[in-house]
Amino acid sequence: MLKIISIFSIVLLLFHAGEKQTANQTKSKILIDGLGVEKAWNTADWKPLDQAWIGKNPDATDFSGRYKLLWDENQLYLLAEIQDDTLIDIYKDKFDSWWDDDCLEIFIDEDASKGEHQYNHNAFAYHLALDGNVIDMGPDKNPHVYNNNVIFKHTQKGKITTWECAVKVYKDDFKDDVKTNVPVKLTKNKKLGFALAYCDNDKSERRENFIGSIPVPGEDKNRGWIDAGIFGELILVK
Repeated sequence: MLKIISIFSIVLLLFHAGEKQTANQTKSKILIDGLGVEKAWNTADWKPLDQAWIGKNPDATDFSGRYKLLWDENQLYLLAEIQDDTLIDIYKDKFDSWWDDDCLEIFIDEDASKGEHQYNHNAFAYHLALDGNVIDMGPDKNPHVYNNNVIFKHTQKGKITTWECAVKVYKDDFKDDVKTNVPVKLTKNKKLGFALAYCDNDKSERRENFIGSIPVPGEDKNRGWIDAGIFGELILVK
């Protein structure tokens, strides 16, 4: 009986991991100011950030997260609300253990092709740091700054941090050493691989929890930075 339940749980997780979500098109301008007050955001539904990839799902009084998505032909827009009682920014060097500070992480795969992307740009795992930098690993196996790829602002009111982001979407031929990379034009019915996560650190040198938007089967759930196969499918709609 336990074996049957275990198999069912894995199948259920796989089903949800491949579950489709949609993002509505916006025809009005989104100002990236960390406020999210544009009327266009009212057309998007909140989605939960509630899957423990590292650690355990914290109590809601410690952490909770949700997000919305919109798009226009130039960018994918993300609005996230993170309730966290403690924000940590220990590592002042932007390339030092950036994943262990509190940060929002956007995973995006332009053609939803899945596959490995640890040291290539088949997909991106953008870490949005509290200091304003966007960090990911490059093909040279070193971290790089991708501040032109993702524009974001965050504001804090009490225990709630609001993150507003504009993400340019690039194909897998993106080059780190050139300034002529051209983002793709987004269109209705385009499919993207997408996931979101938050690195939650309250009081230690290492993040205590890593909370994602997609259920990941198996023991090792921290695979998004390597395997785009865990991403969900995002479909752009009008």
